[in-house]
Amino acid sequence: MSKPAFQKLGVFLVFAFLLTACSPKLDWRSVQSPQEGYSALFPGKPEKIERRLPYQNQAIPQILEAVKIEDDIYSVSTIYLNKEQSALAPKLLEQLQGNLLNRASVNLESAVSADALYQTANRQRIATKDYFLEFKSAGAVEQSMRVRWITRVTPGNGAWIYQLSVLHTAPARVDAKKFFSEESYSNFFDEFRPE
Repeated sequence: MSKPAFQKLGVFLVFAFLLTACSPKLDWRSVQSPQEGYSALFPGKPEKIERRLPYQNQAIPQILEAVKIEDDIYSVSTIYLNKEQSALAPKLLEQLQGNLLNRASVNLESAVSADALYQTANRQRIATKDYFLEFKSAGAVEQSMRVRWITRVTPGNGAWIYQLSVLHTAPARVDAKKFFSEESYSNFFDEFRPE
């Protein structure tokens, strides 16, 4: 290869890399959510949705921050239970987990999972589990998900329930555990920091 051709190739590769770096897939940004008690690293600017979750004759506030990048939806769902509601946390968490696990025709024991760690804002490392779900096919679309649930008690005896997930929707089925172990997904889970 001649020197001018080699230089043109080098310039092309640098240009291609810069274009890729500007794509939304690589637009990682730290999102601070002090009202929801966490910071997270999203691959784009998330939208915030607020709703009320009906549970035991109450309307529990749920906040969802999510961003769609190509075939993936990255999301953090937050539920805060005050001191009077905190006793509801175990059953509410069980219901949230059951809703997703039932759609994948698994339970906590039979779902594909992996031990993981998350780090709190004060750098304490705590054990958790990630679950890798493959949902029943809906025709030409296949869906899989990596999900993690974290429950944190607040100093005032309230409780936070966090659900971190990435939902992948595409024409072809993927091996969820292998697929979601890629760095672009691991970053999202590894950089979540509850207070």
